[in-house]
Amino acid sequence: MPLLKQSTADDQHQLFEVPPSSRTERKPPTRATDPDPLLTAEEVAGRLHVSTDWVWDHSSRKKPYLPVIRMGDGTLRYRHSGIEAFIDERERLSAMRRRTG
Repeated sequence: MPLLKQSTADDQHQLFEVPPSSRTERKPPTRATDPDPLLTAEEVAGRLHVSTDWVWDHSSRKKPYLPVIRMGDGTLRYRHSGIEAFIDERERLSAMRRRTG
């Protein structure tokens, strides 16, 4: 049976050393911009030109008028696209009423 050479600390270091040419510099993580940010009730109220109480009232019903996301701590958040869709739907319904009325 062949004898195994005992490895020294220098031998182990050489086994795991990465050549300088293959080292890559670590880049800081980039934060992706959220294409559909979450809005607060205050931001939604400003967008709709209504009071914050109106937003809360229309978010807290069994069938809320506004598309709402309830967070774990009880806060309410709204997707920007959901609020824009709400505005588009209200606009469409208003136009239909004008035509039929």
